[in-house]
Amino acid sequence: MKVKNLDDIPKAYNPKEVEDKWYKYWEDNKIFHSEIDDTKEPYTIVIPPPNVTGMLHLGHILNNTLQDVYIRYKRMKGFNALWVPGTDHASIATESKVVKMLQEQGIDKHKIGREEFLKHCWSWTDKYGGIIISQLRKLGVSCDWERERFTMDDRYYKSVTDTFVDLYKEGLIYRGYRMVNWDPASKSAISDEEVVFREVQGHLWYMKYPIKDSDEFLIVATTRPETMLGDTGVAVNPNDERYKHLIGKKVILPIVEREIPIFADDYVDLEFGTGCVKVTPAHDVNDYAMGQRHKLEMINIFNDDATTNNNVPKEFVGLERYVVRKKVVETLQKLCAIEKIEDYRNKVGYSERGGVPIEPYLSEQWFMKMDDLAKPALDVVCEGKVNFHPNHWIKTYEHWMGNIRDWCISRQLWWGHRIPVWYHNETNEIYCEKEPPNDIENYHQEEDVLDTWASSWLWAQDVFDSEAEQKYYYPTNLLVTGPDIIFFWVARMIMAGMKFMGDVPFRDVYFTSIIRDEKGRKMSKSLGNSPDPIDVINNYGADALRFTINYLAPLGQDVLFNAEQTELGRNFSNKIWNAARFLLMNAQEIELSDELIDKHIDFTDKWIQSRFQNTLQKFETALDNFDVNGATKIIYHFVWNDFCDWYIELSKNRMYSDDKEVKAAMLTRSLSLFADMMKLIHPFMPFISEEIWQLLDERKDGESISTAEFPKQNLKLINEDAEKEIEFVQAVVTAIRNIRGEMNIPPSKAISVYLKSDTLTKVQQKYIKSIARVEELIVDVNLQKPKASASAIVKGFDLFIPLEGLIDLDVERERTEKEIKRLEGMLIGVNKKLSNERFVNNAPKEVVEKEKAKQTDWQNSLSKLRIVLEDLK
Repeated sequence: MKVKNLDDIPKAYNPKEVEDKWYKYWEDNKIFHSEIDDTKEPYTIVIPPPNVTGMLHLGHILNNTLQDVYIRYKRMKGFNALWVPGTDHASIATESKVVKMLQEQGIDKHKIGREEFLKHCWSWTDKYGGIIISQLRKLGVSCDWERERFTMDDRYYKSVTDTFVDLYKEGLIYRGYRMVNWDPASKSAISDEEVVFREVQGHLWYMKYPIKDSDEFLIVATTRPETMLGDTGVAVNPNDERYKHLIGKKVILPIVEREIPIFADDYVDLEFGTGCVKVTPAHDVNDYAMGQRHKLEMINIFNDDATTNNNVPKEFVGLERYVVRKKVVETLQKLCAIEKIEDYRNKVGYSERGGVPIEPYLSEQWFMKMDDLAKPALDVVCEGKVNFHPNHWIKTYEHWMGNIRDWCISRQLWWGHRIPVWYHNETNEIYCEKEPPNDIENYHQEEDVLDTWASSWLWAQDVFDSEAEQKYYYPTNLLVTGPDIIFFWVARMIMAGMKFMGDVPFRDVYFTSIIRDEKGRKMSKSLGNSPDPIDVINNYGADALRFTINYLAPLGQDVLFNAEQTELGRNFSNKIWNAARFLLMNAQEIELSDELIDKHIDFTDKWIQSRFQNTLQKFETALDNFDVNGATKIIYHFVWNDFCDWYIELSKNRMYSDDKEVKAAMLTRSLSLFADMMKLIHPFMPFISEEIWQLLDERKDGESISTAEFPKQNLKLINEDAEKEIEFVQAVVTAIRNIRGEMNIPPSKAISVYLKSDTLTKVQQKYIKSIARVEELIVDVNLQKPKASASAIVKGFDLFIPLEGLIDLDVERERTEKEIKRLEGMLIGVNKKLSNERFVNNAPKEVVEKEKAKQTDWQNSLSKLRIVLEDLK
């Protein structure tokens, strides 16, 4: 063992000088690269591919740090670890950005045509697609960049379109005229999972529909009066006595003057509105179902941009849907056909990407049958072949898979995987093959592309270059993802794995927490509450951010985050650095040797080895059970408390010893343990751990902590007796320090300590005197409490510190009495406030909790001060 010269070790840790240096070193030495190696067991993760045009946000930080923790951990454990990176082409997101860019230049997508438009998409992707990848490198992720994939790569593209052809030939893909969620912003169908519901303050309009050949009229209630232009029926409940006599008759639709039938259907809720429901089969999912049951006419009144088409009276043609709403209501009011208008809150479906209310829309689309694909994917989760962490997501998954509908896989976009279907120019006959028809001039290809998720569902199996790689690396081991895409992606990847590979795509799924701001709000650019992770890295360091975000993120719970919390990780980095520098500074000019590692051992060495083994055992158990948050706390406690605060302090006597062999033995052990400690820290904090590990010994070129062997558990080193001995020393020292603080005894002042015990060894006494600045330590089971002394109980034994000569007893008594009176007065005030029911019931919850915390804190302080005052008498 030969440590680096102190001149090479800066006084303060500077992440900026360390991080880029080591990331380049790792890449130059292919530390992250993996090839098939039959002598090693593979451990594989495929990255959830971020949008190619995306920017790193805090959700990415948590997600990718978690993946990196497991890849680095397993790599050091001897697995052939592979983390495949890549990006998703993101059809809607990318196309909308390119369309907007072209519009700003006065260019219309449709005028330049598909080929030219796709050139702009590729240019955009080339320009912006690398940003998120370079940002991930700043985070320190250990992806195999030689294997970087893109969902529009030639090989992947062909795999996606070939899969479509195979499923079409199998009868699992079909074209149908169905009700879909239509996004007027992107002018494309979107899936149910891409619709987010928001509560909106709107109105309920009560409209009068005259009954044909009668003076009567029916009153129907609706939140969307504009759709009445496409009504083709009025439904009532068959058990509703109010309307039984009208079933089979007709009403005259106001404005349009169309005769439409009154019919009975069990769907109608007798309690809602008037019990009569206007039915617009082309623009409402439930109405569509009733329309099919009763063979109603389907009248589509909207264009693809949600303006009205020629199926409405000409004075309403070409208007935006909300303009139509206003005009329909005004016209009905003139016709005296509005009974009343009520305020009404209801949930409206919005396009997640487009940000506008979706339009239920009858459209011809491509669909994938789900029933046969869903069953095996449900079974493997229920049988535990795929494990969810936390496992409460299984119920959500079961519910969705048990109620699954056919998947609308076509999108009215140009950027994406174009559907491999051609139509004959004359007969419209469908041609669906893996290669275009030979007489291509007689055919035209389908304009639509596939839903982005209909390409990324193959990600876990088709990122590999060959069947041999698939066989070796598949199934992958772990998927880390957000619970918001459990249906979009997780379920569909499991379907694809079972269908095409005959096996699950991954063994474990870790669902990440949602990052929120301090007020519990979801982070967003519009709220201005989402710090830029690159700014946080520049200010605190990547290791600090990685460690902090995992320290704050318990499995399955939301994380309340602000950038200043990263101080926790930075302080931890500094603590580690200072401890390393202190040891290395003392190891200069000392001849360290592994032959000394077992010499001059005392119980503090046995204790720290025992604590390390206990820590190692708990740390591995936590990671193996996907308790990453718990693992951070385990290593933090060992490094900060056990090693830095106690072991280094306990070792100083020997460190400053005149006996060079004793000093060399102690430093050899300490630095060896520090190297092992860095291996536990490495998955969370790769940069600082690499920097220190390299300083602790001479390393060969290309050698890295990333590929160093992870410490092995050795239960023989767990020494409960040594741990109990040190626990007692710690308890005594802590009690002495607490009394010093409470009694205002300066730390530099030597004191006498009396301990009523018969269990303290000479070695324990030596350490207590040394680190607690005790001049005289008297240990006797028959001790009586000295006059005017402070006391504490330490693990059942009485401890006394005589105060005479250490402090001015009169001054200290007076000060303590004043503080007791002050706190008693404050406590009266807070007690009054909390006994006032009006305050407790009406004040904001956080205000009440703050007052309760004050009450508890002041009560505890008073109890301590009263004990102090008693000791001073």
